[in-house]
Amino acid sequence: MPHRYFLNLRYRDCYFRDDEGDELENVDAARRYALSTARDMIKRTRTQMIRDWFDCSFEVTDAAGELVATVPFAETVTSLQTVNHASDVAEIG
Repeated sequence: MPHRYFLNLRYRDCYFRDDEGDELENVDAARRYALSTARDMIKRTRTQMIRDWFDCSFEVTDAAGELVATVPFAETVTSLQTVNHASDVAEIG
């Protein structure tokens, strides 16, 4: 059964609350969705307000407002390296 999770954006001392949220299966799905959204934001969003995306994180909260995960945008680099390494290993093997 899906639950509503909110991807609240933290940038240094600024906090941008997600008022809509998204229906996702569980916390792991919310974390994966946050990483995917962070990648898209880094690639596509230009703003004067945020000068360094790697200073950002998503503070994922549930419908009760409880913090269930913190996803630093810097993890997008780590997760991409893991995916690329796995595909390199698959090609070698």
